[in-house]
Amino acid sequence: MVIFSVYVVNKAGGLIYQYDNYVPRAEAEKTFSYPLDLVLKHHDEKVVVSFGQRDGIKVGHAVLSINGIDVMGKSTADGKDILEYLKDPSNYPVSIRFGRARLSSNEKLMLASMFHSLFAIGSQLSPEPGSSGIEMLETDVFKLHCFQTLTGIKFIVLADPRQASIDALLRKIYEIYADFALKNPFYSLEMPIRCELFDQNLKSALEIAEKAGNFGAGS
Repeated sequence: MVIFSVYVVNKAGGLIYQYDNYVPRAEAEKTFSYPLDLVLKHHDEKVVVSFGQRDGIKVGHAVLSINGIDVMGKSTADGKDILEYLKDPSNYPVSIRFGRARLSSNEKLMLASMFHSLFAIGSQLSPEPGSSGIEMLETDVFKLHCFQTLTGIKFIVLADPRQASIDALLRKIYEIYADFALKNPFYSLEMPIRCELFDQNLKSALEIAEKAGNFGAGS
């Protein structure tokens, strides 16, 4: 089983911690001749496929490297605009690696804030008073699990749909937060968590959860 990532959101909706435990790498590399038979465009500081799918390359995939050299957003390693580079027939044949681009820090901050709002909406839509808000969202490839403390801190785990005992893991992460963040004299409430012991114990908890599927006594 797999646990993909962990998010901690403060009561104001700000992302104060995020850790990617496992990022699936769905990538495809192919050598192209001129003209390129895919339509590319700029999107959110990346170059992505807007039309055309082939050999594992899909709409929305971003250009990750050209001729084995990683690209920097919309530019090649030497600062040339990727779209302009690919318009020049003299640059062909060219090997391009495509894949799903990782979320940027700003995108993660925005998504955490959006989930905070959805959580509040879920509570307000409840036909009964005192709703706990959104505790789980399910897709075909992952489940999002959320545990909110009495003080409004949200612990969010994205995991494989078959992963067991996520509720116990969420409470274990809360315990780690209380022991290694809140008790750290240098940590300020509601601020980003930058505590090495918190990182270490969180990673250990995720490893145990993936291997055992649950937390027993004394974990």
